[in-house]
Amino acid sequence: MSKAILTDITKCIGCLKCVSACKEVNHLGVDVPREWHRTDGLSAENWTSIVQKEQHYIRKQCRHCLEPACVAACPVAALHKTETGAVVYDSDKCLGCRYCMMACPYGIPRYDWDQAVPYVRKCILCYDKIKTGEQPGCTQACPEGATIFGERDELIKIAHRRIQENPGKYIDKVWGEHEIGGTSVLYLSDIDLGFLAYNKQLGVKPLPSLTEPAMKAVPIAFFGMGAVMYGVNWIIRRRIDLKKDQSEDENHG
Repeated sequence: MSKAILTDITKCIGCLKCVSACKEVNHLGVDVPREWHRTDGLSAENWTSIVQKEQHYIRKQCRHCLEPACVAACPVAALHKTETGAVVYDSDKCLGCRYCMMACPYGIPRYDWDQAVPYVRKCILCYDKIKTGEQPGCTQACPEGATIFGERDELIKIAHRRIQENPGKYIDKVWGEHEIGGTSVLYLSDIDLGFLAYNKQLGVKPLPSLTEPAMKAVPIAFFGMGAVMYGVNWIIRRRIDLKKDQSEDENHG
């Protein structure tokens, strides 16, 4: 069964404990503010953030789409959808083309410019934790129960039950239930959350159905260049590893 997160905007108090927990679990460093991500707080070192809008606190993170556009756009399968519902990333395969960043309708993946070999980084739904039966650090840390973890189907039932039991409290919609084929991060809200996506009218059709034909049309030359990029990438990584080994030998010698 696919796992998911349900965030109830009306319960969030903006305490940022989910942000701190995400950093701790994923061993993320101190975030250095840069103009290109100040608008939503996400960066290579910040995989979840709190966006304030109309006196509301809205948590922003990867939506872990059921049929991810980022996965379909990646020419080397550096991103893939797991059996748990999490969309994870393999830096060893990445070419740095950033097609995933362009494909994501929510603008989630970020490029880590500070590394010798830059990586694309984003929330991975604490995959290592949930595959062993634990819950993500963010949901575990929330003191108000504003963001909860469970089976996707069950969370959708909980969301609709809250809407029915609290007339007028919520907009009659579960964000992520149907948009672009559905997501594994769901929202309940009393304000429109369309601003979280580039296109407020995403529709229900999965984006890979649009991405895959475009990828098939990419010239074969791209993949030849991709092979060159991969080779250069491997050489750079190898030199970094050798330099690190040499330094360790000198320190021990």
